[in-house]
Amino acid sequence: MLMKFALRISGRTIKQIATSPWSRATTTVSYIKSANSELSRPKLHSRKMHIQSIPMWTGTADNYAYLVVDDKTRDAMVIDPAHPPEVLPVLKEQLSKQAIRLKGVINTHHHDDHAGGNKGLLEAFPGTPIIGGRDCALVTMTPKHEETFQIGERITVKAIHTPCHTKDSICYYAQDGDEKVVFTGDTLFIAGCGRFFEGTAEDMHKALNVTLASLPDDTKVYPGHEYTKRNTRFGLHVAPNNPNLKKLAQFCEENTETQGKFTIGDEKKHNVFMMLDDSEVHSATQSTDPVEVMRKLREQKDNFKG
Repeated sequence: MLMKFALRISGRTIKQIATSPWSRATTTVSYIKSANSELSRPKLHSRKMHIQSIPMWTGTADNYAYLVVDDKTRDAMVIDPAHPPEVLPVLKEQLSKQAIRLKGVINTHHHDDHAGGNKGLLEAFPGTPIIGGRDCALVTMTPKHEETFQIGERITVKAIHTPCHTKDSICYYAQDGDEKVVFTGDTLFIAGCGRFFEGTAEDMHKALNVTLASLPDDTKVYPGHEYTKRNTRFGLHVAPNNPNLKKLAQFCEENTETQGKFTIGDEKKHNVFMMLDDSEVHSATQSTDPVEVMRKLREQKDNFKG
């Protein structure tokens, strides 16, 4: 049925008409400590913000969509639902349980493997708002840098512009009480970063080591792809003596999914693209200038065959 709802953005209210189907908020598994600091088994516990990962194109592109739910109001938004054949069955199963209210789609950037499902989602749920960069398909609202909006009553989401992979790349920092997460699309991966399709090494250095690095260290990272194992192989090629990369490699041998298991603080210790002052990274790139180090790392990663 059609229901009116208000999307609050930095104190302003945008009224929209949308289909507000219901779906089920599932119990999620989260780590009490980041996986890199303590490779412990996950513990089930109650929290206000639920994040359900929806893997897409597993074994090829290895994408993730994410369903983010405010436990108190049951309001939810889905991030980068790029492949409707895999996303819609998950949503429709939850809709039948009448446990959440779908309030919108969020895109991290315009590439089809992130925003290409917008048309299919709108066909299933007409009138649903689409929040994303200016070039995203069928976008209805593009938040400014550091502009905020709500998911339900408790989850505050801040848009963080990180142009480089694409000019319209936006990461989304979400906070619910002490719980802090960031959805990074193709800007930041676990132990890696995206290609510089529409930007420069200077842009990515700023995106990773100025903008995202300024987030609290305990912010959990939810990237757009599961590339961690191959990123770690490259990291160990660059910094073979790094103990944190060795721990991450072991984690990857024991786990197939790494989203939400590591933090911004962990990335500063095991992601060579965020370790531009590391001596091994300097040796591998034959430079100490951070922008030049970033440029050479990306060039080496693009040609890495390991």
